[in-house]
Amino acid sequence: MKPLVITTLLLMAATANAAIADTTASQLRAAAEQAARAQYGGAGNRVVIMPTPLNPRLHLAACPHALQTRLPNLQGTPSRVAVAVSCSGSPGWTIQVPVQMQVFRQVLVTSHPLARGDIPGPADVHTEERDVTRLGYGYITSLDELTGHSLARPLIAGAVLEPGDLNGRQTVRAGEEVALIADLDGIEVRASAMALDGGDTGAHLRVRNGNSGKIIDGIVIAAGQVQALP
Repeated sequence: MKPLVITTLLLMAATANAAIADTTASQLRAAAEQAARAQYGGAGNRVVIMPTPLNPRLHLAACPHALQTRLPNLQGTPSRVAVAVSCSGSPGWTIQVPVQMQVFRQVLVTSHPLARGDIPGPADVHTEERDVTRLGYGYITSLDELTGHSLARPLIAGAVLEPGDLNGRQTVRAGEEVALIADLDGIEVRASAMALDGGDTGAHLRVRNGNSGKIIDGIVIAAGQVQALP
């Protein structure tokens, strides 16, 4: 075989070995993106990865095993996360690979303007797909989460419902007829009354005695029951 041919073959083999020896930027990025999808692509989520280029001149030794990944323990759903991609071979290495993403999910959105104190129901809300990485104050996905809750503030049409928009669950609602219970010298006395406010168990509110018309301060002790305060 001619010397020129031998030299060419040796150069080709060296180039091939160098390519095999390196863990490429695309391999690192693929491992990091797969880990992010596994972490945040749960049921009902649609993950969109935004391209994040790595230095094409990055050279890391080939890994004899599958690349390992580790995500930080973060609250909520971030739009950017640094995934630790590592090789446990010898010599081992670890590199932080940034992943930028959007996570879309069906959330509850108001169908029309709502006032403070309204109790939203199926006619007041609908679902829309939104990027939850941009919803830093949280979101609501189910009508069950609204049951018994009134709004703590007014909302415009198209607003994403957040947990902070809701007052506590109401076991007694304003305008509802309740049983007013009073303790008179150890004797329990019951009367019909109308709640002037709403609230959950333990909430203080006012009721109007159905017999005397007197307004009495009370505390909610159960659904439809208010204990008169001394």
